[in-house]
Amino acid sequence: MKKVKIGFIKCGNIGMSPIIDLALDERAEREDIDVRVIGSGAKMDPKSVEEVTKFMVEQIKPDFIVFISPNPAAPGPKKAREILKESGIPSIIVGDKPGLRAKDELEENGFGYIIIKCDPMIGARREFLDPVEVGLFNSDIIKVLSVIGVVRTVQEALDKVIESIKEGKNNIELPKIVIDENVVEKMEFSNPYAKAKAMAAYYIAEKVGDVDVKGCFMVKDAEKYIPIVASAHELLRQAALLADEIRELEKATDSVLRKPHNKEGKILSKRKLMEKPQ
Repeated sequence: MKKVKIGFIKCGNIGMSPIIDLALDERAEREDIDVRVIGSGAKMDPKSVEEVTKFMVEQIKPDFIVFISPNPAAPGPKKAREILKESGIPSIIVGDKPGLRAKDELEENGFGYIIIKCDPMIGARREFLDPVEVGLFNSDIIKVLSVIGVVRTVQEALDKVIESIKEGKNNIELPKIVIDENVVEKMEFSNPYAKAKAMAAYYIAEKVGDVDVKGCFMVKDAEKYIPIVASAHELLRQAALLADEIRELEKATDSVLRKPHNKEGKILSKRKLMEKPQ
């Protein structure tokens, strides 16, 4: 079995960032992949991004690279793309809604991409945002992304690339995905109300980004922008509460769809809690 080496570069943070690599090996037992993760923390300026991207390309040399950051059209991520393109290593750019501005350029330069429209910007105003608020926001968005189908969509897209490399294909088909409200189909909900709640959570999460952009960049008066960013976080909290309701609806009828990996990386499936995945 060919073991695939995957490189994750994390610059800045979106909701998907903390778990994107973990979603490929949830029990730390896969024998078909090796994963290396490097990052620049909260910073995503060109100098910081250049340093970690060059280290990944020159020192780790993976079979393919996943670069994840806010706003892939920003100067830092753009610098990363220049380095990744020159390296020739197949690369996938994962980003939030502002990344739509770079979609055509990504395609022209041979990158794969996953743009997550419902992965919102945080309320980054000094009067409001502290480390505790960062933790609460990220816990809420991770819950939403998990329950409505985003995590599964990203994981399955990356697994397809892994399988292509294992099979020795010369032309690896990289994902070209814009995640919208149709993402809820990935969860195959048994209860139509669970699906409706998932769509509601999606729409709320996407709106959170719009509200935070307004509060962070468009409104200059603190008396106005502080309650705006606070309201965005309250919106996301409601989406997270919906995510709890969705999960409980599916659990109540013992219908939660679980798709674990086996040791060889195959995705298994089960519905009933007490049955074994097949």
